[in-house]
Amino acid sequence: MSERVLYVSDLDGTLLRGDKTISPFSLSAINALIEKGMLFTYATARSFYTASEVSRGLCPKIPIILYNGTFMATPSGEVIYTCSFEKKTAERALALVQEAGISPLVYSFFDGKEHFSYDEKCVTRGIRAFLDDHPSDSRCNPTKKEMLTQGELFHITCIDEREALFPLYERFRTECSCVLYKDAYTGDWWLEIMPQGATKANAIKELAKMLDCDKIVCFGDGENDLSMLEVAHELYAVENASEALKAGASGIIDSNENDGVARFLLKRGIYGQD
Repeated sequence: MSERVLYVSDLDGTLLRGDKTISPFSLSAINALIEKGMLFTYATARSFYTASEVSRGLCPKIPIILYNGTFMATPSGEVIYTCSFEKKTAERALALVQEAGISPLVYSFFDGKEHFSYDEKCVTRGIRAFLDDHPSDSRCNPTKKEMLTQGELFHITCIDEREALFPLYERFRTECSCVLYKDAYTGDWWLEIMPQGATKANAIKELAKMLDCDKIVCFGDGENDLSMLEVAHELYAVENASEALKAGASGIIDSNENDGVARFLLKRGIYGQD
């Protein structure tokens, strides 16, 4: 009996090219393999809103992983797994971020929907670039500083210089899930602060259990993919990946610009065998 293999790819820098699209070749190849029975999905730092835009044309049939493992949703967007902050933890984290002179983006649920909020009186260059990249996003909620803690908080994003963000990363990484990385598109440094236990690894492990899989094979390029090493039986870094990920990877495959993930999957076939 063939083993059930779960294949999970990061999006940005891995499946997506530098223009934030998946090539027609990759779309055709991966969709054909999915139709033949491959259990393929993606795990991304993105929300469902932006992930569904950049992955348009890709047709996974199993849940997708969002916000670096904070959410899992069906391909149609129904949230089936979530990890949120305890209220006191979120309030303390926000206070320390603001004391450091950083204006964050705060993701939360209230009034029955998902929002990202920011202090309308402190729109930094990083936030402005983010807003310019989300011109019609219905989640956008400019508000007063004191209102940033409203609702059920699940994600805090800080965009600034590495020197400003690194002390916060050191402060939070033991009590929260944190990722500090350089954005592949803008060159800005991002610190993402999430509830403890909200990682790609934990969400992938949950998904593998849900699907009764025997093996996990992952693909990635950056620091927010490092946690996948904890659960992947095999993890392949694209050629353009960070040195940290390459160091722990099972192997190096072709770059995101050269359809590395799709070409690997075509060679591997639907049963996880070389």
